[in-house]
Amino acid sequence: MTNNDILLHAEGIHKTYSGKTEPVNVLQGVDIAIHRDDITAIVGASGSGKSTLLHILGGLDRPDKGTIRFRKNDIAQMDDEALARFRNRNIGFVFQFHHLLPEFTALENVFMPGLIAGKPMPEIRKRAEHLLDETGLKDRMDHRPTELSGGEQQRVAVARALMNEPEIIMADEPTGNLDERNTEKLLDLLLALKTKEGTAIVLITHDYRIAGITPSVYELKEGKLTANKVNHS
Repeated sequence: MTNNDILLHAEGIHKTYSGKTEPVNVLQGVDIAIHRDDITAIVGASGSGKSTLLHILGGLDRPDKGTIRFRKNDIAQMDDEALARFRNRNIGFVFQFHHLLPEFTALENVFMPGLIAGKPMPEIRKRAEHLLDETGLKDRMDHRPTELSGGEQQRVAVARALMNEPEIIMADEPTGNLDERNTEKLLDLLLALKTKEGTAIVLITHDYRIAGITPSVYELKEGKLTANKVNHS
């Protein structure tokens, strides 16, 4: 891959939080490039700052210092309104806890980002139905989250993340609450959808075995990010 294939490029990212007795330097000069159509894993121990980094890369949080360029635009310098639009149109999020809205069906949960983007309902519904079909939930569209298994709920969350055809999926411990069988099914789904949708994926995990399926693996330790395995040939 070349520099022209880089979608998101973060440089010199710092983030500090107030601790009980002294400041906690969570990120200390992190650099990372996310390539188009790639899947990148970031591993590290619990509390190492993996989720903080993902939130900053996805525009859910802001760094204290550093640049985050999506193509040529530094999202760290956007105001809140512009940042919200950027997230809705360009980034899809999948979290450890699916965060589905309990009062809505699977179909309604999936098309919610489309509604927020102001897209026409026929287009939204068609896209949502297609994604639920792709994730193996064609017969579960009208079920509410409480009527779905944990694995099914997470697949709805994946479909929702893809609703607006984002260029990057940010997945924060997406298998953390799943058993081994559902973990394998979700990972297979993410890999298949990455190919079909042409979406880059950033995968946060504490499980080095899971990270091993990806071509690019970075480790976050003591606020620094180091490459364990990178293949951008």
